[in-house]
Parts: sequence; structure tokens; C-alpha cells
Amino acid sequence: MSASPVKPTAQADAPPTAKPHVTEREARQVAEAAREQGWRKPSFAKELFLGRFRLDLIHPHPLPPSEDARRGEEFLARLRDFCETKIDAARIEREARIPDEVINGLKELGALGMKIDTKYGGLGLTQVYYNKALALVGSANPALGALLSAHQSIGVPQPLKIFGTQEQKDEFLPRCARTDISAFLLTEPDVGSDPARLATSAVPDGDDYILDGVKLWTTNGVVADLLVVMARVPKSEGHKGGITAFVVETASEGVTVEHRNAFMGLRGLENGVTRLHQVRVPAANRIGPEGAGLKISLTTLNTGRLSLPAMCVGAGKWCLKIAREWSGVREQWGRPVALHEAVGSKISFIAATTFALEAVLDLSSQMADENRNDIRIEAALAKLYGSEMAWLMADELVQIRGGRGFETAESLAARGERAVPAEQMLRDLRINRIFEGSTEIMHLLIAREAVDAHLTVAGDLIDPDKSLSDKARAGANAGVFYARWLPKLVTGAGQLPNSYSEFKHEVDLSPHLRYVERSARKLARSTFYAMSRWQGRMETKQGFLGRIVDIGAELFAMSAACVRAELLRTQGSNGREAYQLADVFCRQARVRVEELFGRLWNNTDDVDRVVVKGVLTGTYTWLEEGVVDLSGEGPWIADATPGPTTQENVHRPIR
Repeated sequence: MSASPVKPTAQADAPPTAKPHVTEREARQVAEAAREQGWRKPSFAKELFLGRFRLDLIHPHPLPPSEDARRGEEFLARLRDFCETKIDAARIEREARIPDEVINGLKELGALGMKIDTKYGGLGLTQVYYNKALALVGSANPALGALLSAHQSIGVPQPLKIFGTQEQKDEFLPRCARTDISAFLLTEPDVGSDPARLATSAVPDGDDYILDGVKLWTTNGVVADLLVVMARVPKSEGHKGGITAFVVETASEGVTVEHRNAFMGLRGLENGVTRLHQVRVPAANRIGPEGAGLKISLTTLNTGRLSLPAMCVGAGKWCLKIAREWSGVREQWGRPVALHEAVGSKISFIAATTFALEAVLDLSSQMADENRNDIRIEAALAKLYGSEMAWLMADELVQIRGGRGFETAESLAARGERAVPAEQMLRDLRINRIFEGSTEIMHLLIAREAVDAHLTVAGDLIDPDKSLSDKARAGANAGVFYARWLPKLVTGAGQLPNSYSEFKHEVDLSPHLRYVERSARKLARSTFYAMSRWQGRMETKQGFLGRIVDIGAELFAMSAACVRAELLRTQGSNGREAYQLADVFCRQARVRVEELFGRLWNNTDDVDRVVVKGVLTGTYTWLEEGVVDLSGEGPWIADATPGPTTQENVHRPIR
């Protein structure tokens, strides 16, 4: 692949658009415009945040068609054999690279096309079995799971499946199914979760676009054959402009992978920095219309986000296995450490949480397959909850293992003990709280969707740009909505002792579902009170919004755990044990929910803001004295000025 620039026509010779200066309000407007505005299908989580516990939307638990399950299980069996016989996880960790033969083996297995329709050469697996496959591969090596996920969940296949033309599908999907690895390029050195400031440009030039810019943290980018690139089209005559999605051949003139990044975990990850200089892309490679790039990205992530919690579920299962085996062998004070309460409580947390995470994942995935419900909130909650809880489980496993948890697998093996990579698991999982929307961004994204009904009827009341007549009209509409909605938050099925009795067996889960119903109404009342109190300032109360979302996540997980336990009971598959795990999880979750409710109004948010201002103005620099700063020289953010590359191209296509 050459990194030399093309010779564009005069129109494309114009300098690339400068990085836009965007105000906070403008940035919010860009993000708002990218949202799916309507709710054409029901949503369990949306209803939950509104105080309506719609158990009927998730119970009885949906199930995959038998033929889908058969094909999925057959592939999982082949994939398991490959993982057990062909993947050397220690070698990947040691060399910080996935061997080409492993990736080629996955290609031959069809793993690149798990989610691609069979008519394009893919396997056509359901979301449920795609996630099971990712959990399996991720347990063999998380970097491999990330490679397959980035390729299929956010890379070329998924955007084309939803938004691509038939010609694009015919051209690119067969390649993605068997041979070509893809990557998604949105982030830039100075642009992360605020895409309104995106600087990469796409200047129209006849039947082409000329792309210029620098993209950072391009997972798969070092080895990718195809790229989904988000770039800004300048508004001009005949061009709506805006952030737009393109399929770009990595072998195109002007595409250079300038650096392969290295991280604390996921050492085999092929993640890099990609420069695009005067890259000519046919208009036929544009995905959707101009200006639809962010909407395409967010819509793709509605199901794409489920891949990350899938690997978190796999991590939980492994943590549970190691905790069980180790704590039964290791003795302290004459007893296995598992029988000491301080350790036993950690094991119970890992077991119960793994059960709940799998319940959330399978329920959300099956709902995605059925396509009867809008799962944008459920998928986001699964990502948020899975990444946070998996990290906690891995941390608890390291604590259970003690000094051996801190020791590397290689060192353990060298001195004659089992090579348990507990510390690697902790390092590998840490990125999940940042990947595909950090925890903080997920809180804000979910909170926005959770209050959508309120903003729909009353948003104009707090919008400073709206006229008095608009505000009056919004006030009238809000009065009608709240007159109907608020009384329903006073009482509900959660106050009736016999509600949800179908969940009452040897272990009784019905009290937990009644708690979810009562808590959902309390959550909705708390949200309404906060909106009434803070109005337009509500969006700045990120601590409060985060707790609201965390409560909703716990309630969703409790609901999913109970529904899964009942499914397993009716199937005769470990039903009694599933009820026990669901009961323990719900008891643990209720403790967390009560703490979160208390912290809605009793917290340190106000004084924290005072301290932050002091830190930024240098009030506490005296506290930083007495240490050595090892971080070296250089700018905090690298220069990303468009232009020709000065670096060696480290792109490494795998054939």
C-alpha cells in the first residue's frame, strides 16, 4: 500500500476544512440531531424509567427458533475446538500480537461473517449466538474477541446491513464475510465523545470525495482491509454537508497507518493511528446521505454495544471457575478460604453477578433478534452494567488469589504453579469502561433517552430559544401529560402481596419483582422532582443523572435475572439453582439501589465542584509537592494537522 498522495482536481486542492469551533450548546444540538427521534416500538427500559414496570415485554423470556439454535450450537462446537487447539493465549500476551495463522484460521472457520447473511457468504448467526461466540473467543483471548467485535459490530458489515445500498452489500459483504477485516474510524486526537468538533474533511470532487484527516485508536486499523470513516462534508451548492460515513479501502493512495498503539491490556489489539491525505473515495462508497454519519453510528451501536457485555459475561464465567477451584484448595486457619466469610462473600458476588449479566445479555440479544422492541436503552444498559460489574468481579478475583493474583501467569508457571492470568484479566477488562462510550458518557446517553418523554412534552418550557407562545403551548401539553401520568406513580402492583406469584416457588422471587415495580415508580418520581427543581440546569447535574441511570440498570438486571430463572425452571435446566442465584443477586442489588436512592439527595456534588475549581486554578498545587513526575515531555494532545505523512506505513494486511 502506498502512502503517496493522489493528484486531485482544482476543487479538491482547496485546504481541508479547519477544525470547527463549537460551543457547548452547538455540540449538544449535533448530538441531539443524531438521536433516533421516535419510539416506534415498545421499550421495557424506557417504560421502567417512566415508572411503568412492563414485565409483559420480557416475560415469558423470548426464545430463538430451533433452527437458529441448532446452527448456532454447531458453530460454537467448531469454534470451541479451534479456541482450545489453535489459540496460544500466552504467546499473544508475550508477543503482543495475534499470529497471522490464528486470524486466517478464524477466517476459514467463517468467524468474520458470523453476523453476515448467508447469501453474502456469512454464517447468518443470530445476535444471541454471535454474542455466545464472542464470549467464547474472548475467554480464549480478549484481543481476539475485540478484533471480531470491532469488525462485525461497528465495522463495515453492520452499517451496510442497515443503511447500505444493494450495490454496496454485493460488493463489500462477501469480502467481509471471509477475507477482509474492517475497522471503524471516528475518534481523532482531539475529538472523542464530542463528534461536533470532528475535523476530518470530505470535500466533494465530481463523482468522488477527497478525504483529509487523522484518526486515533482505530481498533483493527493496523490490519484492516476496509474502513468505515466518519468525515465532515462542507456545505455547498448541491451538498447538504455534515458528518458523513464512507467505506474506504485501506490500500487507497494516501492512507497511512502511522503508529500501532500499545496499551496496559489487550496486548494483541491491532489498534493504531491512521492518516488520510487527499484520499479519493467514490461517492458510491458513501453510506447513507450526507450528514447522516452520526445517526448511522448511533443506530449501529444499538445492537453493536451488546458485543462488549458478551465478553464481560465470558470474563465473569472464568472468574467464577478460578475462584471456585482456587478457594477450595487454598486453606487458611484449618479451612478452605471459601468458607471464610470475607472470601465467601466475594465468591457469592461473582456467581450471582455472572448469572445476572448473562440474563441481561441473553434477554437483550433475543429482543434484538425478534425486533419487536426498541432496545437502544437496554443495549446501552447492558454495556454500562456489564463493563462496570465485570471489572469488579475481576478485581475481587485478584483479591481472592492474593499475591498470586498480582503475579503474572508466566511467573507462576516458571516457579511450578498453575499459570492463572488473573492480573491480565484485570488489565484486559479495564478498557471496557471506556470502549464504545465511557461509563460517564453512557450515563448521559441513557439519561437523555430516559427523560425523552418529559422533554417531548415539556422541553420547550426550559429551552431559552423558544418564544413565549411556544412555552405556553408546551405548558398546556405538559399539564395534560402530567395530570395523567403522576397519579399512576402513587400505587401499583408492587404494593399487592400476591403480585407476580408465578415467580413463587421453593425460592420466592416475587418480592424482588414487587420491589422493582415500587422502585421504578420511585425512580420516576425522583426524576420528575429533579426536573421541576433544576429545569434547564438538569443537564449539568451529571452526578444525579448517573445515579438515576445506575438505579435503572440494577432494576433491569433484577428483572432479567428473575425472568431467566423462571425460564430455566420451566425448561428443567438447573431451575432450582437459577432461582437461588437470582434471589441472591436481587438481594445484593437491592442494597446497591437503596444506597443510590439515598445518594440522589445526600451527596457531595456541590462541594466537589468547589474543589474542582480550586484544583484547576492552582489552589492546591502545594499538595502535589514531594513527588517526581515521570510523564516526560511533549504535548498533551498530538498535532493532527492534515497533510502528507512523514511516518513509515505500518499497515499489515493479513493474507
